Amino acid sequence: MTNDTITTRGGVRIFYKDWGQGRPIVFSHGWPLTSDAWEDQMMFLGNHGYRVIAHDRRGHGRSSQPWDGHDMDHYADDLAALTEALDLSDAVHVGHSTGGGEVARYIGRHGTARVGKAVLIGAVTPIMAKTDWNPQGVDMAVFDGIRTGVQADRAQFFKDLTVPFYGANRPGAAVSEGVRETFWLQGMLGGLKAQYDCITAFSETDFREDLKKITVPLLVLHGDDDQVVPIDTTARRVAEFAPNATLQVVPGASHGLCTVNKDVVNEALLAFIRA
Repeated sequence: MTNDTITTRGGVRIFYKDWGQGRPIVFSHGWPLTSDAWEDQMMFLGNHGYRVIAHDRRGHGRSSQPWDGHDMDHYADDLAALTEALDLSDAVHVGHSTGGGEVARYIGRHGTARVGKAVLIGAVTPIMAKTDWNPQGVDMAVFDGIRTGVQADRAQFFKDLTVPFYGANRPGAAVSEGVRETFWLQGMLGGLKAQYDCITAFSETDFREDLKKITVPLLVLHGDDDQVVPIDTTARRVAEFAPNATLQVVPGASHGLCTVNKDVVNEALLAFIRA
């Protein structure tokens, strides 16, 4: 183990950042991004006396790009390997979008022995896809379209995705070209196979049983103008399954609220961690 990677039992190298001192706050990023997506939160909480840790998911960013294992069980086990290698305790786990699913599955598979609190931001829990028990979910044709776009020309697809992701198509939106280009850069660092497979992981995974096992305090933070992960079928349903969930809606916020509304998100995180 070096100071910025661990290697899992399966031989996958996971890159991570580990900044500051204090109670550990562990971040799991969304698709198709990297740990860099959390820089605003890490800087803020690091300056408030916390140890902030974020990793690049397998197949993404600076981590290994294995052919397989791009599913929530492997993501959760990789996160468990990181927390064990760093010997974390009483950690606050924060997941955005796909990373929210990763956090839920990590607790579902590995329990809360090392976990003090959890936060789901714009998360894909309890499921994104339309099912018999989630009839208002997103139609599978949408995810098939994402797969087609990623396979045909992922570079252009990621550029186009930044528009709804950050709400750049809304009146008065203030989303810089730099923010959009940073999203594109993070996406292009990942592997095509990993990102393609992850579409199934973030859309079709059922997290109901995982949420039931999140017995620690849980903050659910979601923008009510999220065009990527609709709030009504995700965040508003989490409390049906998670016993200690508190929903905080960010009015007018997009899926990219950790960047566009970073001040709101940062203060919400700080208040929840301190509570």
